[in-house]
Amino acid sequence: MTTTTLAVLVPLLPFLGAAAGLLLGRTAPGYVRPLAVLPSLTSLALAVLVAVRQGGGQAINAATELTPTGSIPIELALHIDGFAALVAVLVGVVASCVQIYSTGYLRDDPRYPSYAALVSLFTSAMLLVVYSGDLIVLLVGWEVMGICSYFLVGHYWETPEARAASIKAFLVTKLGDVPFLIGLFALGTDAGSFRITTVLGTVASGGLHHPTLIALLLLAGVAGKSALFPLHTWLPDAMAGPTPVSALIHAATMVAAGIYFVARLLPVFQASSAAMVVLAVMAAVTMAGSALAALAQDDIKRVLAYSTIGQLGYMAGALAVGDRGAAVFHLLSHGAFKALLFLAAGVIIHASGTNSLAVMSRMTGLRSRVPDAYWTMTVALLALAAIPPFSGFFSKEAVLGAAEHVATGHTEHAPGSAGWIVLVAGLVTAVLTAAYATRLWLLAFHGRGVEAPAHGKEPRSMTVVLWVLAVPSLAFGLAYGPLPDWFDGRDLTPVLTTSVLGTGLALVGGIVTYGAWRHTTALAPRVPMGAVVAHPDAEPAQVEAEAIASHAPVFGDVAYAPDPADPGRLLLGPLHRHAALGFHLDAVYNVLFVRPVQAGAALVRFLDREVVDTYVRGAAALPRLLGAAVRRAQTGNVQTYVSALLAGTVVLVVAALLVATGA
Repeated sequence: MTTTTLAVLVPLLPFLGAAAGLLLGRTAPGYVRPLAVLPSLTSLALAVLVAVRQGGGQAINAATELTPTGSIPIELALHIDGFAALVAVLVGVVASCVQIYSTGYLRDDPRYPSYAALVSLFTSAMLLVVYSGDLIVLLVGWEVMGICSYFLVGHYWETPEARAASIKAFLVTKLGDVPFLIGLFALGTDAGSFRITTVLGTVASGGLHHPTLIALLLLAGVAGKSALFPLHTWLPDAMAGPTPVSALIHAATMVAAGIYFVARLLPVFQASSAAMVVLAVMAAVTMAGSALAALAQDDIKRVLAYSTIGQLGYMAGALAVGDRGAAVFHLLSHGAFKALLFLAAGVIIHASGTNSLAVMSRMTGLRSRVPDAYWTMTVALLALAAIPPFSGFFSKEAVLGAAEHVATGHTEHAPGSAGWIVLVAGLVTAVLTAAYATRLWLLAFHGRGVEAPAHGKEPRSMTVVLWVLAVPSLAFGLAYGPLPDWFDGRDLTPVLTTSVLGTGLALVGGIVTYGAWRHTTALAPRVPMGAVVAHPDAEPAQVEAEAIASHAPVFGDVAYAPDPADPGRLLLGPLHRHAALGFHLDAVYNVLFVRPVQAGAALVRFLDREVVDTYVRGAAALPRLLGAAVRRAQTGNVQTYVSALLAGTVVLVVAALLVATGA
């Protein structure tokens, strides 16, 4: 079988699995789990085979015209270079782990068949984006992921949080997709083709007429899809969906698509220095702002969500300094340890019965209840904090090294200002990342108070997956040696200066956070479960109101006071309240966009009802009045009719005489 045929089957198999799962979900539920797991595993095996055959050498290209358009053709095209082959393997690994994990995590969910089918469709769409050699076909996978995320984030549609989160995710990403679509059309028009190879050839020959405009339009879509500032606000709210969905979105699909797209078309963005500086600023604000927000979150999944935003900022920063090798290296490394973090968080939530770190910090013995999650999450958090020799150290160091290379003027692939912006923001974020990773670990696993609830042993399908993902989280970074063959020959060896700075700052962040935790723990009152804000017998509405008023975590029907032993409060000080609310960006967007749109809608409704409908009502009023007048004349009295007849006759006679006399 040819490599091209294998590559076609990679996205096709999950798609067929999704279609079969939707068709057989109700009539043959016993086939749902095999249809969810087997196509993903087979697709992974084929993706590995394609990667082996591609071998980091010459890109594989194949195309056939989809349909005559009369102008710019649209083609079913494949373009598989080294990093496309590796990203496809990442997607296959994470998707397979998520499907296996979900068989245990959602084993009692009545909507599991539709969930599993949507996860398969999600996987197929991302693989289509990865392998596509035509921008319009890539756009199809891009948009399919958007609708899949809408349904999966809203899986628990009974809850208002899930409904609101799914709508928000859809609308915010669509806000970026509109200029993205315009940018694709402008790019295809300038290049005369939507084929990626033709577009890159046009850029190389200087044939792109509007590089800055096109790059900025495309960046809007990338910001929405990859949750970069300022369109990142949908991602923390998307945690209302099932935890395995969060792992899939954050590790290998959706948010990875935007970074992958920029890496694929990096020469288009490099054609505009202004666009590279804009991307650098977006990356810097994204990584530093999200790290501060993560340090203030109480929900364990929201901590990880802001963590993902920060790591996406690192990837965007690598692209802003013109190094797609470092960006994709961190994309692959991050995909492994972030999937592990979310799936381990799912085990912890299942065991503790809550998402709240404040409540977990009042439990003792949680780590002994879930030893698999404890040890594997420890590995993943060390990788996240970029502590050597874990994978995150090598990939994050590649980003910082690339930024330092540009900042010191050793390359002309990007403006020097972009290098300094990314380098400074990356080092600041290294401190904050280690701080919130340490805080999460301490609050989740080193609480004190009542015994953690015993919910029984987690299904083996959930725990085995954690150890599978722990391997690349620990060892993938060591692949920096052979990877240059897959990434344009870019040397990914750690640089001494940034290695020492990055690791030293990470250690400082972790040690300071630990010291703050010890200090606050010593001062905190030894109350088993904290001060109760709302009485256990209170109505749920009262509990919710009290919790909102005091920013307190809710566990069951009880709202607990904020944890006095939370080091994040001590470290952030007065900034904590603002960071916990994402620096009020949702409120800003509400004022700038939501309220004006609602006001415009209210004006249109007023004009429709009071102006347009007035003419409609007026057109009906006159016949109604005439009908009422005629109806009053129909009394049913014969004498009245005879009198009216005689009166009419008299009037006619008089009129005739007047006419005759006048004549």
